[in-house]
Amino acid sequence: MSVAKTLARPLAVLGLAVSGLTMPAHAADYSDPTWPCVQRKVETLSPGIMWPFPLQQKAETADEQILQDSADLADTLALRRIDLTDVEGSVQEFVDAHGGSPEILGLVFEQVFDSLSTRRTRIINGIGDFSLGQISLSKRVDSVRAQMDIALAAADPDYDRIDALEEQLDWDQVIYTDRQRSITYLCETPTLLERRLFSIAQMLQSYILDEE
Repeated sequence: MSVAKTLARPLAVLGLAVSGLTMPAHAADYSDPTWPCVQRKVETLSPGIMWPFPLQQKAETADEQILQDSADLADTLALRRIDLTDVEGSVQEFVDAHGGSPEILGLVFEQVFDSLSTRRTRIINGIGDFSLGQISLSKRVDSVRAQMDIALAAADPDYDRIDALEEQLDWDQVIYTDRQRSITYLCETPTLLERRLFSIAQMLQSYILDEE
C-alpha cells in the first residue's frame, strides 16, 4: 500500500524509523572492530603449551609407513564431529604398531596441531570480516534512517521515496539480525578447537605414560 493513500502512514513510518529498528548491540569491546566476541582473542596458539616434549619434524622421519599412519590418525583426531573416546582404539592400534615414544606420538600431535590451528586462524579471520561487514551494514541502516527523517520532515514529503527507503531499511535489518544470530556459534568455534587440541595432547601423552 502506498504511503500517499493514507494520512496515518507517515506517522507509522516515522515511529518505525525512530524506535522499532534499533540494532542489536555487540557484546564485546569495540577497541578491536574485527573481534565482536566476548571470548578473549588469542590469534595464534603455541604447541609448546600443550606438548611438553620436543617435536620431531616430519622430514626427519624416514619411515614412510609411520608418516602415513600418523597422518591418517591425525586426520581422524582433527575431525570435530568424532568424539575422542571413539578414537582411542585407533590411537592404541597406532601405538601397538609403532610404539608410544614422545617422538612418534609427537609426530601425530604436530600434524593435528597444524591442521586445527590453521582452521582456527581461518575462522578468526572470517569473524573479523563478518564483524566489519556487520558494522558497515549498521552504518548503512543509520544512514537510511537519517534520510527517512529528512524525507518525512519535508514540507511536501516524497512518499514513493519514503516507501523505497523503508523497504531498504526492512531488508537491511532482517539481514543484520539473521547474521547476528550466528555470532555466538562463530565466536565459540576457536575456543572449541583450542580445547580439542588440549584434549588430544593429553590423550596422546597418556599413552606415553602408559608405555613408561
